[in-house]
Amino acid sequence: MKKLMTMTRQFRDDENGAAMVEYSILIGIITAAVIGFIVVVGGYVTTAWTTLCTNLGTAVTCPAAA
Repeated sequence: MKKLMTMTRQFRDDENGAAMVEYSILIGIITAAVIGFIVVVGGYVTTAWTTLCTNLGTAVTCPAAA
């Protein structure tokens, strides 16, 4: 019985599983932030490229217009 109680305490005090879950959540949050950043920057670059092509007129063929 004493061995069972010792094993139960060790299992209760083991924090490896909790740390893994915390790191997994942290990686998920970082991934979501990076994806959001890429989407925002992509929209900005697309707008800037379109504005540049519009301002240059038809003298230059822009890939965005194709």
